[in-house]
Amino acid sequence: MLSRSLIRTEIQRTFSRSVIGRAGPVPVDVDHFVSGWSISDIENFAQPGSFNVHTYNKISEKGLSRFPEQSYNIDSAEVSDQPAHVLMLRSHKLKEEEVGVTVRAIARCGAGTNNIPVDRMTELGIPVFNTPGANANAVKELVICGLLLGSRKIVDGVNHMKDLGSQGLARERVEKDKALFGGREIKGKTLAVVGLGHIGSSTARSAEVLGMNVIGYDPGLSIESALKLPREIELADSIASACADADYISINIPYIKGEGGTHGIIGSEIISHFKSDAVLLNFARGELVDSEAMKKHLDSGGKYVSDFPDDILWGHENSIVLPHLGASTEEAEDEAAAMASETLQEYIETGNIRNSVNFPTTSLPARPQKTLRISVVNKNVPGVLADITEAIGKHKLNIVQQINQSRGDIAYNVVDIDPVISDGSTVDLAVLQREVTMLDGVLSSRVLFGTPGAGYARNIDAEYHV
Repeated sequence: MLSRSLIRTEIQRTFSRSVIGRAGPVPVDVDHFVSGWSISDIENFAQPGSFNVHTYNKISEKGLSRFPEQSYNIDSAEVSDQPAHVLMLRSHKLKEEEVGVTVRAIARCGAGTNNIPVDRMTELGIPVFNTPGANANAVKELVICGLLLGSRKIVDGVNHMKDLGSQGLARERVEKDKALFGGREIKGKTLAVVGLGHIGSSTARSAEVLGMNVIGYDPGLSIESALKLPREIELADSIASACADADYISINIPYIKGEGGTHGIIGSEIISHFKSDAVLLNFARGELVDSEAMKKHLDSGGKYVSDFPDDILWGHENSIVLPHLGASTEEAEDEAAAMASETLQEYIETGNIRNSVNFPTTSLPARPQKTLRISVVNKNVPGVLADITEAIGKHKLNIVQQINQSRGDIAYNVVDIDPVISDGSTVDLAVLQREVTMLDGVLSSRVLFGTPGAGYARNIDAEYHV
């Protein structure tokens, strides 16, 4: 947790690196109360600065190159001695103490965000972004591979040939032993796709091209995903009905904990509707499948191809377990990093939000010339928006355009203000930002012009942090 006395509103101060898990004081210029923060200076305000992007794990350089070098400084979180404005990660399990008071946003280069304390970040007013669809093609290709692995005894055949080769018997036995590894073709067979998002819809299209009959199920099917489905797909009204006549079943749904979630959703009740020799393809999450129930299906002649470790099923003769290869391609890593970079840049520079897992999608047209843009994060409770607009109006400032969106417990506002006051007076922007930020229910605010890295303020336990 951040100490209440950690940061005050001095013009210059020493920022203790212990805040984000490092030792040693480092002087940091956080002055955003002078030179350029009077509204009268808005047109001339342009001082050197950069946004500090801290990375965990190895992030694709190709993807990171989307950040303009002149205004973004990218460094590893483990070695940087500067406060972070943005965090990017892949599989790193992020801890709250690694999220410093200066952090505006977090991005996961991938779809899942289970390694990020999303609920806590929402409480702190920090948006968390992901990259839906960036790895869809990589996972889809592995699902198609899984179809073939589950149809033909390819793995068994490869291992058998290695064993014969080590004995010098490969050429002698190859024709005789190939009868041990027969299989079936997938053309004309039925594939049930449970979950028709980016990966599921792509899998359905490819399966149709391969001559398969496709049944799909997704209670939350979006218009965007529906338009991507093959024309001949049959849509079922439940998981059970989708799987009942399927030779192959691909699950492509998110893992959700708790009551009403998806933990063990492929359990004995659903599996009881499977054909005895049905092949289940799990390239979504291991926890979606009840291992004990699946073992009974395998004992009866079914097959399971999974991209996740399983203590019960890994050694079963009808189970093929891969080492989480789904998104492990150079192209997928490049695409995920590029999408995350572009999403973060858009948020940092314009305040717009897309692909966030905890904040509402928000888009305001480009800021009109000679206006300034302020974004405000607040708790989604009645009266806060009125208080924000009242605080702006008290300074005789006109709101040119604004948007207010909410999602769960969080609300987000983007406001463009005309800095010209009819009586010719000017307003100290620092004073206005402090007044807005310290309103009851407000978590943070940003002024989206000026020195990159400056202009951010937070209300932490009723104390002002800039």
